Amino acid sequence: MALLYTCMAGKITGLKKMHGSQQRPYNRVGIKCKRVKGALKSQSIRSDHGWAAKIIYCCQSSSYKVRRISFHFTAPKQQSDTPTPFQQGIQQMNNKTIATHNGNFHADDVFSIAALKLIFPSLKLIRTRDFDLIAGADIVVDVGGEYEPDRDRFDHHQRGGAGARENGIPYSSFGLIWQKYGAAICGGNEDIANGVDAGLVSTIDAIDCGHVEGVMQGISLSQTISMFNPTWQEETHFDAAFDEAVEFAARVLTRFIAAASGGISAKAIVAQAIEDAEDPRVIVLEQYTPWKKTVFNLSEEALYVVYPSQTGEWRVQTVPAELGSFEDRKSLPEAWAGLSGDALQKVTGIDDAMFCHNGLFIAGAESFASTMKMASLAVEASFTI
Repeated sequence: MALLYTCMAGKITGLKKMHGSQQRPYNRVGIKCKRVKGALKSQSIRSDHGWAAKIIYCCQSSSYKVRRISFHFTAPKQQSDTPTPFQQGIQQMNNKTIATHNGNFHADDVFSIAALKLIFPSLKLIRTRDFDLIAGADIVVDVGGEYEPDRDRFDHHQRGGAGARENGIPYSSFGLIWQKYGAAICGGNEDIANGVDAGLVSTIDAIDCGHVEGVMQGISLSQTISMFNPTWQEETHFDAAFDEAVEFAARVLTRFIAAASGGISAKAIVAQAIEDAEDPRVIVLEQYTPWKKTVFNLSEEALYVVYPSQTGEWRVQTVPAELGSFEDRKSLPEAWAGLSGDALQKVTGIDDAMFCHNGLFIAGAESFASTMKMASLAVEASFTI
């Protein structure tokens, strides 16, 4: 491997390795060159990059200044590919398998995985509802029906939830993850972790759990954009930070445009479903379509909407009392709250009933017929608001 140094004032100032058509600059090795009058001289050295080198240099007899030096490097012996016990431990720590649910995702599971990637950068993510795969995962997020932080199980959908903060905001999966790992993510600083919880995590938790108080607090999209500005501790150039903010904003804007376009297309489909409904209290969609605004505006009688999930099962969801409200025109039966599997099947008498959310706003079964039966049971149940 031949390399060339360009020298000025007796000091090596630049090095480039020739590799095909590419030139990659090397850091300085800081080798002082001797002024030696006369013939070619040589000197063996070892750089701080681990390369052994033999320098062949020549000097002008009049000025004694080095003009160019040819290097012929011999690479040092390669280290063993076998990791040390310490390296193996780091690999095992990073190679975590993390499971969360498939299908639709929300801010709590998205931010949970984003947070975990900060401490487990090589994590393997599985999105599934397969109980065997969930049981075999190192960390389970927003699925599985259990909250046991010592075992890294972070679900909040089980009956009774997973607790709440002192201010009453319940924990979603993001909050549960943040309780255990937030301080570590913030470099061990509890104050920073608490600040992030107050400004971001708790707001996401509140929205996910249907907790009205606190939803209007916390960061807004405008504040999010503002946080792309460099802090006083950073040396990032404002132009570079602006470019990052533009990239983020462009993505968000693209999704807003897509959502608006989808909403316009959905309106006609939902309006037709309202017109075709056998029971005006139960609206049936043949495929999932954004429906809340159209149902709220066009049907005062509608209580529930039945639609297929993206994973093949069916869902029944309540119609909100007001757009953007977490209150429903009629909640699902109280006895179903937080139940799943056998427990829900026993209460409903439906053999493929799957789950009912703690908030009593959504439930599901494997088949369309069973989900319609759940909707019928909900319609006939004692009226509660």
